[in-house]
Order: sequence, then structure tokens, then C-alpha cells
Amino acid sequence: MENTELVRLLNKELAIQLPDRLTYTEVHEQVSGWINDMIKTDFERLVSFLYRIDVSEQKLRFLLQQHPQEDAGHIIASLVLDRQEQKLKTRELFSQRDAGVDEEERW
Repeated sequence: MENTELVRLLNKELAIQLPDRLTYTEVHEQVSGWINDMIKTDFERLVSFLYRIDVSEQKLRFLLQQHPQEDAGHIIASLVLDRQEQKLKTRELFSQRDAGVDEEERW
């Protein structure tokens, strides 16, 4: 999957401005930094964001408990990127499926 679409979705969802041409690792680092800032400055907004994009709370709790020494922003960023990639794949799947349907049959 091309990172450009992922970056565009993240820019929209997070209301940040990541450059289009980043490697996956760079995207992860940027998102991780944003999340760490949110943990410190606006935790409520971060929780709202995670809920809105449908990051699994159970999975998040489990990973944070299993890796207490790891940076929480890094763990959360991984979950956010995974969820956003799932969203993009689902959209692609449905757009391909709808491409074969006659315009008259759509509603």
C-alpha cells in the first residue's frame, strides 16, 4: 500500500500536516510523537480520537500491559496505523466491488 493515501487519511483524521512523501517508519515516528504530545497536553482529545477511529480498547490495554517499558506513543501509533490501513483496504475492496455494478442498479 502506498504511504501517500495513509498520510492523507492521517492528516484528515488527526488534523495535522504530514508531508506526502514519508517512509512508513517516518510516518510511524511522526504519529508517535503527536500521540506522546497528546498524552501530555490533551489526553481527553487523544481518547476521543482513538474512539472515533475505532482503535480496540482491549487490544490497547493488553499491549500497554505486556510492554510497560515501551513508549506508549509508539504502541498507540502502531495501532492507529494498523486501523487506518484496514480502513483504506476496506474502502479499496468496496470501490472495486462497486465498479462492476451498473449505475442503474446502484442506489
